Amino acid sequence: MPNPARLIHDSTRTGGPAASMLPSGPMHDTESRIARVRGRVAEAAARAGRPAGEVQILAVSKTRPPEVVQAAIAAGVRDLGENRVQEAERKIPLVLGAPTWHLIGGLQSNKAARAACLFDVIHSVDRPKLVPRLDQAAAAAGRRLEIYVQVEFSRTELSPPQIEARARHVAADVAAAGALELAGLMTLPPFDPDPEAARPWFRKLRAIRDAIECEGILAPGLSMGMSNDFEIAIEEGATIVRIGTTIFGPRPRVAEPL
Repeated sequence: MPNPARLIHDSTRTGGPAASMLPSGPMHDTESRIARVRGRVAEAAARAGRPAGEVQILAVSKTRPPEVVQAAIAAGVRDLGENRVQEAERKIPLVLGAPTWHLIGGLQSNKAARAACLFDVIHSVDRPKLVPRLDQAAAAAGRRLEIYVQVEFSRTELSPPQIEARARHVAADVAAAGALELAGLMTLPPFDPDPEAARPWFRKLRAIRDAIECEGILAPGLSMGMSNDFEIAIEEGATIVRIGTTIFGPRPRVAEPL
């Protein structure tokens, strides 16, 4: 079964009716923000001696109404991130342009089947039991999902070696699944207003990725960095950065109805 969003005609790419219906204000603001983000990504990549093309920008569209998301697509965004399955179920059918949808929020086991049919990429697989559920649901829907294994360094009930061992276990399970593809690892450091505070966490994630690959499990991607610290993440090897407010502006206190 294809992603519901991909059943909708992609008229925004061809300048069709959907493109002409976009509000000019939000589109202009979003377009200028995206251009600034691309510039900052390129500068951070250059500092690290990397091509800017190695870094994928994932626009975090959670709580944003469809017309704002549509403006981002019109400005060239092709990857969108949602936090909740319920919100995505309402929003995805309303968005034209066939973007790639990413689930970046926590995933409950009882929502795994729905997530496997909605999203193209899931960044929050953090425990072994999610893997067979996603694999079975994706296979039944005739889909193939990209998976990032979430590494939660802040889990106080686990020691650092246990955290790394858990990540290796889940990564191996994903790599062995028939309908899943191991895209890499993801982490969400504790928030700190100083972006430099995130650097050690990003380095730890990269070290775990490198250790997993030394064991023969290819996990090339590093999903790390958000609006506050994405430049530090790029310097430490991020291949995809999750950016919300820097692209869409301040988030309203209460989500606008879909």
